[in-house]
Amino acid sequence: MRRAGWTLFVYVTLLGVVVIMLLPFLWMLSTSLKDLVEALRFPPRWIPDPARWRNYLLAWNAAPFGRYFFNSFAIAIATTVGEVVVASLAGYAFAKMNFLGKGVLFTLLLGTLMIPGQMLLVPNFITIKRLGWYNTYWALIVPWIASVFSIFLLRQFFRTIPDELWDSARIDGCSRLRYLARVVAPLSRPALATVALFNFVGSWNAFLWVLVMTDKVELRTVPVGLRYFMMETGTEYPLLMAAATLAIVPILILFFAAQRQFIQGIARTGLK
Repeated sequence: MRRAGWTLFVYVTLLGVVVIMLLPFLWMLSTSLKDLVEALRFPPRWIPDPARWRNYLLAWNAAPFGRYFFNSFAIAIATTVGEVVVASLAGYAFAKMNFLGKGVLFTLLLGTLMIPGQMLLVPNFITIKRLGWYNTYWALIVPWIASVFSIFLLRQFFRTIPDELWDSARIDGCSRLRYLARVVAPLSRPALATVALFNFVGSWNAFLWVLVMTDKVELRTVPVGLRYFMMETGTEYPLLMAAATLAIVPILILFFAAQRQFIQGIARTGLK
């Protein structure tokens, strides 16, 4: 009886946490269907009357969101593929190969996680300018195809793979690269999916880097495009929330599609 009561308490608590976490998203959806007067009404009303679905069309046409979505998808996919490849190679080297200074180098890499990204913004901007990449896709893609966090995540996962598999593959004449591609990668799908999901979401939500490294409308992404609704005369909250709802839909679809792999990757890499 005590165990059943504890289980009920846990489920009720988790349900309450879920409701609290969903409230901002529900409020965003509710506001996206109101007019400006109703959005600023106090006390607020959750259910809009009437629902203004036209806000989504107005938000889409208010700025070149077609171009913004194309840029966000192209940049997120490119950086995700690049980061998975680079992190896989580096993570495998740190997990399964022995070379001089491996421990020191890995410690230095982990130390860079403690440096705030804002501190590196100015030197990175100068580097991008000197490379001639300002206002190009190179500036939005290349700096993000390597991530210390992803390398650490894959290293932790690769260490759980038995070394006997490499011994067997080496007897058959398999090279390191082929072993990584044919044996390690298929066994590491949950971890690779986790890295890909983290990177895609981070790239999709990138705001400050895109804002600093570009000044052309045709290179802007969805998060930067949302600034269009924040003007000197005030913020168009219904249209802003409508655009934000459209922006979050691809992330939700991706998460639900990769949910199983994502949870396995978190559980099996020790991040829990």
